Amino acid sequence: MTTIKSADLNEAGMNWASREVAERRSRGQAGRGEIYGQATELMLDLADVRTGSRVLDVAAGTGDQTLFAAQRVGPNGYVLATDISASMLKLAADAAREAGLTNVETRVVDAENLDLDADSFDAVICQLGLMVFPNPATVLRAMRRVVRQGGKVATLVFSTAEKNPYQSIILGAARRFGGTPPPLFSLGETDLLENTFTDNGFLTVTVRAVNFRRHISSVPELIRRLKESAFLRQPIEKLGESERELAWVEIEQEFSQFQGRNSVEIPGEVLIGVGTK
Repeated sequence: MTTIKSADLNEAGMNWASREVAERRSRGQAGRGEIYGQATELMLDLADVRTGSRVLDVAAGTGDQTLFAAQRVGPNGYVLATDISASMLKLAADAAREAGLTNVETRVVDAENLDLDADSFDAVICQLGLMVFPNPATVLRAMRRVVRQGGKVATLVFSTAEKNPYQSIILGAARRFGGTPPPLFSLGETDLLENTFTDNGFLTVTVRAVNFRRHISSVPELIRRLKESAFLRQPIEKLGESERELAWVEIEQEFSQFQGRNSVEIPGEVLIGVGTK
């Protein structure tokens, strides 16, 4: 999950290292699995994660994709989940233990300066994290250094704001009322993601788009979920009281366009970028 350097936590509108954020993030794990599970499996396929692989999970958060990878590599494989937040990693370790997985280790590590041995992993993955770093190229180069020759680095990022209204509506409202939302769509164009890999030394770079839909019972339920979100609500919460109230009214009105006969259906799209060392 998304993590940035300690110095940049407050600028992004969230203290990722806090226990509160970690616990909120953990509560949404099952729902994220339903939404992003297919894309996660494809990311692992493209990274050639298989039985016995050694995998590094960068910006692992509470370990959504860590568990997918650990199940795939089996007891003879190994997954190291790294993040700047010890609170999130504790929950990732707890989730792995509850799932009966003994092949997962967690370690607090800054993604921009991966203090790990070079050429020590078969694959490196980063799910919904690369786009929020101040310098994604620095993180990609760090990931490339620690993967073995011929190994793959795979990242999953949001595509464009237009294709991800669940995030863009609330972040757009925050921006209009004077907030500073995180750059969730900074790598959202296919060519931009591909070029970022290529410019940092990767070979045979490919980018795949994966579409999905969220199904939520009603707009009020959707707003409730957003207000409970560990991530999306933060730029709104930082507004003044009057601006915050107006922003939520606007957000609810915009989401009403997705109300169907029986539920709210919201489209989304992610990109999976993969490169070989």
